Amino acid sequence: FGIASNENFVITTTNRKEITEDNFSELVQDGVTLYLLQSVDQTLLSATKERIDFLPHYDTLVKSGMYEYYASEGQNPLPFALAELIDNSLSATSRNTGIRSIQIKLLFDDSQGKPAVAVIDNGRGMTSKQLNNWAVYRLSKFTRQGDFESDHSGYVRPLPVPRSLNSDISYFGVGGKQAVFFVGQSARMISKPADSQDVHELVLSKEDF
Repeated sequence: FGIASNENFVITTTNRKEITEDNFSELVQDGVTLYLLQSVDQTLLSATKERIDFLPHYDTLVKSGMYEYYASEGQNPLPFALAELIDNSLSATSRNTGIRSIQIKLLFDDSQGKPAVAVIDNGRGMTSKQLNNWAVYRLSKFTRQGDFESDHSGYVRPLPVPRSLNSDISYFGVGGKQAVFFVGQSARMISKPADSQDVHELVLSKEDF
């Protein structure tokens, strides 16, 4: 750091607690910001920047659907929520060369533990990475720059066809999660990529959170 051997200096936290041999293990953790100063009370010569890494509280995801759909200005929100739940199926089956099958089942028995809405399709499926990224709040369905593999990588938006389920419903990567937690308390996604023998399963649950 360019400190001469005859110069005094201290290392402190951002709230000016001096790092000593006694408190080192307590105060110095991964990601902590430290100051290198001539004294604990030295005036900073310039503004400092600190990088903050955090995870949103799970209520951001779990309660987002309630906020979104209760603000629907008097409209019945349930059809919109169900429409969001079939959006992945619409996109996943858009390039099918054969029959395009999308089923919506309302399950009221104990086969799922509790009543459930099941959306089943014969689309191209998702990899484990794509399934993981589906769970990321506000990650667009379209490929972003960086280390994100969108759950709809390579997807080409179809031309609109009048009176046809041939277009996108959700566009910004939020609707599916909001719809899930408006309708229920958990989501289970099971997917097998068309070119793989592996089956991937993702569970998002208010109880687990």
